[in-house]
Amino acid sequence: MIHSKMFILSDYGAVGCKLSREMIESVISFHGHFCVGLAIGIRVGEWVRREFGFSEDEELVSAVETDMCAVDAIQYLAGCTFGKGNLIFLDYGKNAYSFFRRSDNKNVRVAPRIEDSVEFISGKLLFDLSEQQKKLDSGNIMQQTLIRNSMINRILETDFDQMFSIKPAKISMPEKARIHKSYQCSKCKERVMSTRLIKDKDGNYLCKECNKE
Repeated sequence: MIHSKMFILSDYGAVGCKLSREMIESVISFHGHFCVGLAIGIRVGEWVRREFGFSEDEELVSAVETDMCAVDAIQYLAGCTFGKGNLIFLDYGKNAYSFFRRSDNKNVRVAPRIEDSVEFISGKLLFDLSEQQKKLDSGNIMQQTLIRNSMINRILETDFDQMFSIKPAKISMPEKARIHKSYQCSKCKERVMSTRLIKDKDGNYLCKECNKE
């Protein structure tokens, strides 16, 4: 059994998550806690690891449309990280993840099936309970924990294709990570990547922060 604070992972069936308990524990340790979002990321990360492989360098690139907990599991299991430049953040607020393999241009976009997305994936019950957290007594907090644990186990136990749709990516293959020259911001004098400098009306080059001022 996997113990993570108040969570205990039950034995799951043959159609569910195939990762070893040690691997799941490693993902939990990397992220810091076990939650519904991380469980979603574990399933997506496990699937892409099996279908695309693990990215030691930039063989695989991922474009994620959210910055929630699931992304940590994808970084750990798929080898797509911000530091290597093969994790692209698209700030769309959607629980969706695209993957591209450079060797053969294989690409997919993984997203919750629409008919299940509210009740099954987004954790609406958890959200509703969280909104009421200030008013909860100990009994309701326990109810919240039980619901969370039940959802985590359900996500880990269920067939992947039942939860997620797998379609071609909506965007083109991202470019490989590049190292750009840095120049001084005319105002703060800090060095800034050339692609992030902004030319103002007086011809000065500013960082984004100084340009806002």
